[in-house]
Amino acid sequence: MEVFWFIPTHGDGRYLGSGNGARAVDDAYTRQIAQAADRLGFGGVLLPTGSSCEDAWVVASSLIPVTTKLKFLVAVRPGLMSPTLSARMAATFDRLSHGRLLVNVVTGGDPVELAGDGLFLEHDTRYEVTSEFLEVWRRELSGETVDLEGEHLRIKGGKVLYPPVQKPYPPLYFGGSSPAAQQVAADHVDVYLTWGEPPAEVANKIARVKELFNQRGRKVRFGIRLHVIVRETEEEAWRAAESLIKYVDDDAIAAAQKVFARFDSEGQKRMTRLHGGDRSGLEISPNLWAGVGLVRGGAGTALVGDPETVAKRMLEYRDLGIETFIFSGYPHLEEAYRVAELLFPLLPLAQHEATGPISTSPFGELIANEIKPPVRTPVS
Repeated sequence: MEVFWFIPTHGDGRYLGSGNGARAVDDAYTRQIAQAADRLGFGGVLLPTGSSCEDAWVVASSLIPVTTKLKFLVAVRPGLMSPTLSARMAATFDRLSHGRLLVNVVTGGDPVELAGDGLFLEHDTRYEVTSEFLEVWRRELSGETVDLEGEHLRIKGGKVLYPPVQKPYPPLYFGGSSPAAQQVAADHVDVYLTWGEPPAEVANKIARVKELFNQRGRKVRFGIRLHVIVRETEEEAWRAAESLIKYVDDDAIAAAQKVFARFDSEGQKRMTRLHGGDRSGLEISPNLWAGVGLVRGGAGTALVGDPETVAKRMLEYRDLGIETFIFSGYPHLEEAYRVAELLFPLLPLAQHEATGPISTSPFGELIANEIKPPVRTPVS
């Protein structure tokens, strides 16, 4: 199991849908979050992409020299950029970071936003472009010179002169719930991502995707994108969840849901169906809360509870096949520490075992200057 964190380049704060407790995300703040995640033992960080975000490649590049082990999950955008140019960017980043690049393939699900970027293709056609893009991208980073006459892309003599550190190329992560998306995943990617749906729905999705990979003789790993609200007690955690949306009123929910309704993303539709724009009944599965999705697109659910309970819920997803948990929490700097302090001692995290002196177990100070504090027992 590995846990990633999130760099909130679209803004951060203590409350959703409100300027109260809000904070600007500038270079100093992203550096704080990245360095905290690096020091605390998170395996990597996801950088979001889209018109509401700072450019992910520029931000991630700025964080290479201020971190040491942290990996960066950065988006490529088929249809918005050349696969050859994207492959060169990936190779350069991987070389400059000494092999710390992970690649998030984002086809896009908002036709209005995509039109603003100059892309006017239907849903399934965009995935056809994605497949051709990834064929070129993978082959070039594997050292080939590529000629391609596709339905949508034409490449003649495409190549990457400076190879990436990771072989044959940095790992490809990808999320998509539609049949078209899952076919692309089975043909090209290494890690399939799902948003935080109830375990039974995640199990069904994993089974479908595994079958597609098996048909191609390919192996796949799985990850999940979730928010997390963990506190020392269950009561504190649920109070924190309610506080997060204390300024979200019916008008804000209606306005957000109107925007989400224009999306042709199957994943976004599935997120919206979990709550239906209704703030009653937001606990859609034990300790899985859909309140974030009332006003936030994309990942809209959070695991909520005390450390032992949240760890058990994570292990339930792990037992389904989930290996990577991509978490976020508001505000992201403080919550990175809270998650590491409360959850990490309970989880089988390979990257965490090597962080910090184990004599302090690894958080806190010695009792009376000489007695080691007790180590928390992992959840099994």
